[in-house]
Amino acid sequence: MADKTFKGKISAKGTEIAVLSIGNDDDFISLTDIAKYKNQEEPNVVVANWLRNRNTVEFIGIWEQIHNPDFNYGGFATIKSRAGLNNYKISVKEWVEQTNAIGLTAKAGRYGGTYAHRDIAFEFGMWISPEFKIFLIREFDRLKTEEQQRLSLEWNLQRTISKINYRIHTDAIKAHIIPPVVTKYQAKTIYATEADMLNVALFGKTAAGWKNENPSAIGNIRDEASLEQLIVLSNMESINALLIEQGIPQHTRLIQLNQVAITQMTSLLNNRHIQKLDES
Repeated sequence: MADKTFKGKISAKGTEIAVLSIGNDDDFISLTDIAKYKNQEEPNVVVANWLRNRNTVEFIGIWEQIHNPDFNYGGFATIKSRAGLNNYKISVKEWVEQTNAIGLTAKAGRYGGTYAHRDIAFEFGMWISPEFKIFLIREFDRLKTEEQQRLSLEWNLQRTISKINYRIHTDAIKAHIIPPVVTKYQAKTIYATEADMLNVALFGKTAAGWKNENPSAIGNIRDEASLEQLIVLSNMESINALLIEQGIPQHTRLIQLNQVAITQMTSLLNNRHIQKLDES
């Protein structure tokens, strides 16, 4: 089974249900969590009983035939012939091994349990309760809407940053200096890490120096940075990597990056695109 990514949790009738993204962004919903609506203590028993049902086997078999070109029809036929018998039982692992199925999967570790493609999970929800299925679909649709809104916001942010970078490269250096100019002492000092050198170039102080000035702060110097500072810091990291490849000493890079920080911060603070992001 392909890599799994946790997408979030939905709540149907007071039951929290995990949702994963597997493979080509296919959504898989936790059957184990859904089953807790019926049996909080032994949800796996509920899943096992559902999988024993002949109608269940027929449904997921048809789903696999439509969506899975590598589905093992022979293995499925054997299972189908026994489904519904009193002595019939099968685990998700056995189902996958015998049919090469892709619609069901078992996950270990955090958010572990049995997961099913959303089509199959909705069918399981119907088996649990028609009312529960309606709530399940409604909450899943809400999660997908929120996901689309987030992706749209990220795309707009990337587009805005692209415009900002263009402005930075075309703006003249303003007379007003935003970040402090590094001192001769700072220029001569070899800092412990490249990260601290960037901190001095942009903020005028090391992370430890900032922490000493703000002992009650929960985060660090970068956690408290403005949007403009974070954008400039990202640009500086790329520039610093190039300067390192060119073999330029750290104290010289510090002076150059400080000038970059001054130029870019001045440009950003006069940029209407950034102002709109700050206001949103």
